[in-house]
This record gives sequence, C-alpha cells and structure tokens, in this order.
Amino acid sequence: MPEFVASLLAAAAFCLALLALNALTRGLVQAHLGPSDLGETGFLQIGGALVAARIAYRRGPRRESL
Repeated sequence: MPEFVASLLAAAAFCLALLALNALTRGLVQAHLGPSDLGETGFLQIGGALVAARIAYRRGPRRESL
C-alpha cells in the first residue's frame, strides 16, 4: 500500500508541475521574454515535471523492513 500512495503522489506532482510549467512557458512566450521556439509541453516542461515526480516519489511513505 505505501508504494501505491507514493506512486499516486508522484503522478499528482507530475501533473501539477506540467500544468504549472506550461502556464509559465505560455506567459513567457506571450510576454516576449522567452525564445519564440520555446513550446508548450516541450523537453523543458516534461523534464521539470519528471524531476518533481521523482522527488515526490522519494519523499512518499515507505514500508518499514523488519
């Protein structure tokens, strides 16, 4: 059960980080502060979301070994 909870937290962190990074990217492009070829759901956003998911998974609940 702890693995399921940790996986669920990691999935939620991935989704929220991806939404936040996409919104930030869209704002930067519309404000002409970022390069024009910086696209939504690109390598930068997916990579950042994966890092957030990994951190959430590692910090999730763990089963105590006997």
